[in-house]
Amino acid sequence: MREKWSSRSAFILASIGSAVGLGNAWRFPGLAAKYGGGAFLFVYLVAMLVIGIPLLMMEISVARYTRQGAPGSMRAMNKKMEGVGWLAVSNGIGISIYYAAVFAWVILMFVLSFKFSDMTGNTEAASSLWAETIKTTGTTTGFTTFSWPVVGCLIAAWALCYVCIRNGTTSVGKVVKFTVTLPVLCLLIMAVRGMSLPGAMEGFAKLFIPEWKALADSNLWVDAIGQVFYSLSTSMAIMFAYGSFLNKDSNIVVDTIIIAFSDMFVSILAGIVMFTTMAGVGMLDNMSASGIATAFIIYPQAIVKISNSGLFNMIFAFIFYFCLITLAIDSLFSIIEGISTALSDKFKLDKKKTTLRICLIEGVISLIYVTGAGLAVLDIVDYFINSYTLILTGILEMIAAGWFFKTTKILDELNRNTGKFKMPKWWFLPSIKVISPVVLAGLFIWNLVNLIKGGGIYGAADGYSLKANIIFGWVLVALILCSGLIIKLIVRLKSKDDFEEDERTWDELKET
Repeated sequence: MREKWSSRSAFILASIGSAVGLGNAWRFPGLAAKYGGGAFLFVYLVAMLVIGIPLLMMEISVARYTRQGAPGSMRAMNKKMEGVGWLAVSNGIGISIYYAAVFAWVILMFVLSFKFSDMTGNTEAASSLWAETIKTTGTTTGFTTFSWPVVGCLIAAWALCYVCIRNGTTSVGKVVKFTVTLPVLCLLIMAVRGMSLPGAMEGFAKLFIPEWKALADSNLWVDAIGQVFYSLSTSMAIMFAYGSFLNKDSNIVVDTIIIAFSDMFVSILAGIVMFTTMAGVGMLDNMSASGIATAFIIYPQAIVKISNSGLFNMIFAFIFYFCLITLAIDSLFSIIEGISTALSDKFKLDKKKTTLRICLIEGVISLIYVTGAGLAVLDIVDYFINSYTLILTGILEMIAAGWFFKTTKILDELNRNTGKFKMPKWWFLPSIKVISPVVLAGLFIWNLVNLIKGGGIYGAADGYSLKANIIFGWVLVALILCSGLIIKLIVRLKSKDDFEEDERTWDELKET
């Protein structure tokens, strides 16, 4: 008997928790600042409606019908497309390993927040706190150097992740009631404080008043679409897993719109916090599109300038990093849930034991990110996954659903329990069959063009060495692309022990 969500709210909160992560708190405000605030918001909203929501609906509805994770859902539509599902799973593996390290850094900053009480006005000390503690070399050398406080935080991150998902939907449903609502409350408190700072309205205006000339910049469109794509947790097996636990009477159309607009609301709220706080302390021009720089270098500088009271600044720091912890934890465990669901479905494994093994194995691998070279490796891995494999997976998912399957069957499944409010054909079908794959393909090609202009493989990720880009970038891409073949090889070996695959197609599946 497949596990199910205990309630509709549990599914919605878990999905919102997955979608709303550190990218909302860091990357969204940085990109909005880079492209003139309101203009970026406009493109972001259009991309959410045209691409993001239909893609999210497709993944959830297909998984609800098939009651399987990403590989099984893709196989049900077309047997040749199972490999696309394993691409999504592999993306999740790569992302979760380095995401755990970032989560560990957030835990570290939370623990170290007491030091802000003695740093009032000392921006130099605040900006160096994180870098000195993690002992980064800033290069791909220094793998033998560990920061033991960070190692401890990394162990805590993985332990928290496992505790949250050890019992599947049961434990997840209990956890997300707090990990989704608490960061919103924290952000609201911080937004009120930010708005009360002198000069804060300058930041508020920069966020919401458009500079329409920015629309002429093609990079704005690329980044805005990319932000929607990554923020909704599509193409990394998460929403397939969550959708597979839904009751057959769930209303996917309404739930998806709630999830998408909640994600957008939190992004804008985080933008208000960042813009007003930075403007209020006179650092609006220091905002960076880099999440790492904003959260661990620039924001600490802002914290020590918020007031002349060290105690107040310390409390603000604790609230801010606690908020980031709650944002990070449900994003991490949702990725692990997607991986665990896919593997346990495919090989008929015990779900709880599979989850534990994934956390242990990935936990060991993630130690590379707490070495002196960890930050450089993270830069490279993050660049290649976000720029290539995630986008390619999205393109292939749309092609599989739009061109190798009868898309109207997905639409029928989507609208099964919608009542009067249905997903219209004119919105869903063009997006899945034409708009999404074409736009995502354009985004993929644009990234390749930028790669070539930047000096080919050598300049792929911030000018790191050719050797580093090959080992941590192109080899990783190759492994992800070959993941489907690796699974086939494992199945072939297991078939000698009387292992049988579930090869039922969409029309052969019976809902249970």
